[in-house]
Amino acid sequence: MTEIALFHHALGLTPGVVAFADTLRAAGHTVHTPDLFEGKTFATIEEGVGHAQEIGFGTVMERARQAADALPSELVYLGFSLGVVPAQMLAQTRAGARGAVLCYSCLPFTEFGESWPAGVPVQIHGMDADPYFADEGDLDAARELVASTDDAELFVYPGDQHYFADSTLPSYRPEAAELLTQRVLEFLAAND
Repeated sequence: MTEIALFHHALGLTPGVVAFADTLRAAGHTVHTPDLFEGKTFATIEEGVGHAQEIGFGTVMERARQAADALPSELVYLGFSLGVVPAQMLAQTRAGARGAVLCYSCLPFTEFGESWPAGVPVQIHGMDADPYFADEGDLDAARELVASTDDAELFVYPGDQHYFADSTLPSYRPEAAELLTQRVLEFLAAND
């Protein structure tokens, strides 16, 4: 089965993020969930992003890099929102990446290189009216990434929620979350 480094969103390593990891584990995958906030969790995106700014995004990225360095190089990198930044960076720059799953966010692939790496499949998930995903450039970046490689899929769900697959939050949308989970499991099975 696949080994995965899963990076949490701006609320921290919430029970919902852990539950998603546990779903992947139940399917036979090995999932590592580094805590980039060292035990802190937050009630709002603004508070979580504020914490990331306070400790420095460089610190967040370094914690992710150190966590990955302690793991085998043949990983699928999975990120939720803020966690997409280290997941995408590691998928594009760390040798041996088996794939990337980017949920609720996507950076222009040129942030980490001239092109998306050959042989590294990527799946991107977000809602069509999510103000963070659709209105802040992430959806455009996702479309550009998909257009740049034959190994990318973009799944856009109807709705305006950001953390729609975190089962412990009010933004949770069961139908979309179930479809996202199914697609992630298919991706992992195909790239095992």
